[in-house]
Amino acid sequence: MSLHLFIAFWAVSALFIITPGADWAYAISAGLRGRAIIPAIAGLLSGHLLATIVVAIGTGALIASMHSAMAVLTVAGAGYLLWLGMGMLRHPAVPAVAADAEHSSGWQWALRGLCVSGLNPKVFLLFLALLPQFTDPQGSWPLPVQMTALGLLHIVSCSVVYLLVGYGSRAILQTRPNAARLVSRTSGVLMIVIALILITEQLIRITY
Repeated sequence: MSLHLFIAFWAVSALFIITPGADWAYAISAGLRGRAIIPAIAGLLSGHLLATIVVAIGTGALIASMHSAMAVLTVAGAGYLLWLGMGMLRHPAVPAVAADAEHSSGWQWALRGLCVSGLNPKVFLLFLALLPQFTDPQGSWPLPVQMTALGLLHIVSCSVVYLLVGYGSRAILQTRPNAARLVSRTSGVLMIVIALILITEQLIRITY
């Protein structure tokens, strides 16, 4: 597989990674909770890895062609984002007391992160649209291996950005509880907006 395909894919995927979305909102929420950052981001990355594997083994195109399956995935992902977003609005994180008030285990944060990215149809469709375009049918590596390699490159880039977002929000808002509440509620609103967009898009597809 040629180096220029890796670089081209990395440049495109980086644009998506640095665009704030549900993953960013969750990383910020974890950052405001302190010790939840690593497990939360590990969960987010697990969702991206799952999407990579599904697309690489050829199941992705089949699922995308099944409208009912995509509808279920969309509704499930939107519902979960709505639930998380409303929770962040009701109980915004405050770094000064988060370490004492947070009772969720690392596994719970990881599982929620997996659901945030794994149930997000935008992540799945992104891989489905991008990975095949940056493969070389004449290359020495089989196509599934090429797509897996590209997916892993995307995941490494995600890990760097999400860690910066998580620890950055923690460092900047550590001594600013009012700002932390505002950022936490803003992240919750972002999750709710994304969920409503997903539901609206699904309703439009059903209507037409």
